[in-house]
Amino acid sequence: MQSTIAGTGYAPPGTIGLLGRLGRILVGVLLLLPCAITTITLFQRVTDPHFAGHFWKTTAFIYFAIGFVINAGWFLTRLFQPMFLYLYVLGHELTHAVFVYLCFGRVSGFRVGLDGGHIVTNKSNLLIALSPYFVPFWSVVALGIMAGLSFVVAIPYQDRLLFALIGGTWSFHIFWTLWIIPRDQPDLKENGTFLSLAIIYLANVVLLSGLICLASPDLSWRDFVYNWANNGLDLGGHLLQGLESLPARPW
Repeated sequence: MQSTIAGTGYAPPGTIGLLGRLGRILVGVLLLLPCAITTITLFQRVTDPHFAGHFWKTTAFIYFAIGFVINAGWFLTRLFQPMFLYLYVLGHELTHAVFVYLCFGRVSGFRVGLDGGHIVTNKSNLLIALSPYFVPFWSVVALGIMAGLSFVVAIPYQDRLLFALIGGTWSFHIFWTLWIIPRDQPDLKENGTFLSLAIIYLANVVLLSGLICLASPDLSWRDFVYNWANNGLDLGGHLLQGLESLPARPW
């Protein structure tokens, strides 16, 4: 996002001092712990024999996987790539714009093209800059359209169609986000690349955990949070033991 910041105290990239950069790196390092705990918890749940024996056979997962695989095929074969790239850039910039308004800012310019896009705004912050990397815009659009249609007309196999749409649009979000991140994104540099990547990873793995909790009849958010807390305590205990086992060195 290229922002024109007027009348604010926002510091553009490159004007942050050494202490500010070190502070952002420190926060990014601290975020690695919840990243690791969430990843471990998610991996434990999806590989648990009791959970896996039921979840992989549910209608929700099967149709989600169908949508995911279809979009993955389009992405990997580069079929309709210009169209999908345009849709991704459009969703990316619209997400920026939505979060500008949610943060009580103003958008005065908007551009989308195959060579990239930008918005012109009087406000920028961490949430505005990084929101397109963890908010699957087209999944939200698909969910909204399906919810609206359900009040107007009865859609055959509505739940299966919704799961397939969410799978396809979430796959679209993940693949194109992974494709675009290494391509010198100003959004990441704005708040420090390392900190931005840590936040993006954590937000996406939390979102995936939430989708699994919603789709699974055997896993609730309460169970997931309980397992997360236990894993956090275990990991913290291991780290403390490792620190205590370090040999003491005299000054």
